[in-house]
Amino acid sequence: MSTKRIIEGFKATFGARLLNTVSNGLLIFLLAGVLLTPDEYGLLFLVISIVTVAQLGSDLGLARSAARYVSDRKETDPGTVRFVLRTSIRYRLLLLGIVAGALLVGRDLIAAILETPALTTLLVVGALYLCALSLYSYHQTLFQGFNRVELSARIEVINSVGRVIFVVAFTALGFGVVGALFGYVLGAGIATVIGAVLLYRQFYTAYPDGSGSRSLRNRILEYSVPLTASQGANVLDRQIDTVLVGYFLTPVAVSYYVLGKQISEFVTVISGSLGFSISPSFGEQKATESLERAARIYETSLQYVLLLYMPAAVGIFLVADPAVTLVFGSEYAGAAPVLQVLGIYIVFQSITDITTNSLDYLGRAKARAIAKGVTSVANVGLNVVLIPIYGVVGAAVATVVTFGIYTLVNVYVMHLELSLDLRRIVRAFGAAGGIAAAMGVAVLSLMPYASTLPTLVGVIAAGVVVWAGLVVLSGLVDPRETVAQLT
Repeated sequence: MSTKRIIEGFKATFGARLLNTVSNGLLIFLLAGVLLTPDEYGLLFLVISIVTVAQLGSDLGLARSAARYVSDRKETDPGTVRFVLRTSIRYRLLLLGIVAGALLVGRDLIAAILETPALTTLLVVGALYLCALSLYSYHQTLFQGFNRVELSARIEVINSVGRVIFVVAFTALGFGVVGALFGYVLGAGIATVIGAVLLYRQFYTAYPDGSGSRSLRNRILEYSVPLTASQGANVLDRQIDTVLVGYFLTPVAVSYYVLGKQISEFVTVISGSLGFSISPSFGEQKATESLERAARIYETSLQYVLLLYMPAAVGIFLVADPAVTLVFGSEYAGAAPVLQVLGIYIVFQSITDITTNSLDYLGRAKARAIAKGVTSVANVGLNVVLIPIYGVVGAAVATVVTFGIYTLVNVYVMHLELSLDLRRIVRAFGAAGGIAAAMGVAVLSLMPYASTLPTLVGVIAAGVVVWAGLVVLSGLVDPRETVAQLT
């Protein structure tokens, strides 16, 4: 894959995820600040967390496994592409039916365990959301396998815009949490239908209908096993902590935790876009035995995310308290310490964004799955210990500690595969740390003035200006070259 193709994919993915971020930000502001109470807000995202956990069983790594085999065979053995698609969607639909049915049957039990009777009704709509979300993510992943991330971006935009429109409309009409959840269903459902049409017309019909084999089917299923483990562990990291907060504490506490996590995840839109765009190139570079080029791509990507996200973490720590209170109101003040702790998580997440999918395309899914499984089990254990003692902050600390270990293991596996230039990485880390510290001092000196929303925005803008100036003066980024590449 050429640098131009990577940049084009990045721009498309970043544009879609930026729109998704803006849409989600608007949605969170309206739901948390206007349309729902903290209790209702926490209940909505408790349901979404349960559905996301259930989604693991409807996938079992099949989409990523199919994407990997599509990426490998679309040029070398195009006659098997249709077989890969048929096999993956058949198993996907079978698993989806089983899991959605189990969610419907078990909704009373889940409501009883979490001591939240409202879940009995909400999980009926949750089962519909599971179906829409699972198939939406399937198409998004397959487009990545065909190295057409702009199509993934297209259906992401449709989902994001549709979700905002329908969620706001239904809640404004007085349908509350049920209406908001149904808005999520419609957004993902419309994106799924369009994704299916694109997949069929642009890819399924474009390849000859050659014969597959039981051996190929078995390889697809076998490679999905480590991917299932890593995806399952990822779900534990991202969602089970929310469920545990709901179990040990209250829906209001869930709203604090979810709000803190959502804000932190919005910040990583750039690293997520970059990782999604570059990962198919690693499979192509390995197929052509160009591992040295793959190493340089990874090192450059890592340098950029460190320069961006280490200063961002410092800034978030400093402005979290006034920002949460001024934007969402004093009733959400409990989310501020969660966001401060998760500032560290942002750095780890940005590194993981450019590493994990790339490892899958390099054929190192098994090693990643083992690391993910171990750290995710540890995350659950730490949550069980820390939440009853420290509340939502304990959940945030558990996430940071275990996810940090997982991130370091991923980078180590990448080094084993590509023989990275460790001196270059250490220099980038040191430079990013120095810039973060200098920017932090500047922001800290201005914090006494951040008493209103306009002055807070001014303080943040000043921090961005200081950061940009230091990045340019350091010589680590050439602004003219960057602008030329992105335009």
